[in-house]
Amino acid sequence: MGFIDQNIVPAEDGGLLDAYSSTVASAVDLVGPTVSRIERIGGRGGHGSGFAISPDGLIVTNNHVVEDARSVRITTPDGFVTEGRVLGRDPDTDVALIRANTSVGAWATLGDSKRLKRGHIAIAIGNPLGFEWTVTAGIISALGRSMRAANGRLIDDVIQTDAALNPGNSGGPLVSSSGEVVGVNTAVIQGAQGIAFAVASNTAQYVVSELLRFGKVRRALIGIAADTIELHRRVALQAGVTQITSVRLRRVEPGSPAEKGGLQEGDLVLAINGSPVAGVDDVLRLMDGDRIGQETAFLIFSVQGAIETKYVTPTARPL
Repeated sequence: MGFIDQNIVPAEDGGLLDAYSSTVASAVDLVGPTVSRIERIGGRGGHGSGFAISPDGLIVTNNHVVEDARSVRITTPDGFVTEGRVLGRDPDTDVALIRANTSVGAWATLGDSKRLKRGHIAIAIGNPLGFEWTVTAGIISALGRSMRAANGRLIDDVIQTDAALNPGNSGGPLVSSSGEVVGVNTAVIQGAQGIAFAVASNTAQYVVSELLRFGKVRRALIGIAADTIELHRRVALQAGVTQITSVRLRRVEPGSPAEKGGLQEGDLVLAINGSPVAGVDDVLRLMDGDRIGQETAFLIFSVQGAIETKYVTPTARPL
């Protein structure tokens, strides 16, 4: 048994709390100025939050914040008011993209949501219940959740947090301790405390790029529901992959391309056409419109315990 040759003095609680407060305040100082109040113009009224991601006024928000509106009113934290047009929306992920008519000043950086771990600090900024630019903080409670969008489809790779969210927070940023946006706040469970959800930043980044290029999100359909899990080192070594997480198939739709290709519930997807799959957002990114009708190789660790390659031909997902 070893021994300690010096006294270790624990940090005072006050010092730890000051460090936590300083971390949260620094992140808010970075991202807070990018957050705007978003109000629909015309049609059914409503408001939510959004945050700028570029100096020329690109703003990310929720699809359910803008709904069918073509124009919105944007109010920045310093009281500047302008209008913007909705460039595109994606009901499948509840993400929408707005272009402000003028620059809105500061802009945020979309971080890599795959780097998140349970227990990381999560900071939410938004306009809940009309209380503008409110900040709440908590932790990342879970990763790789699925939740149902307003159109009935499942949103995969959702972040669960206990940062307090209320109506009006929708579309605002979920921020890491380093001041990067790691999620787009999207939903709460009514009647529950400490359970809220955000669309992962990697998913939002993909949606934004598709909306800018095509005005819509093109998707190939294979017919699965999945979640992100830790990948056992033995399986990774056996398959020759380096990632530490993977995707587990929770459901394979009967008659779907996935079922026809031999995928089964419980299989782990390790790579698609040679590209490593470390999370559900990788599947979403790799199953873009270019894969429609193209035979696609899935490297899997099957539920039977074997490393196999299955071939799936995705179909076009109906809009």
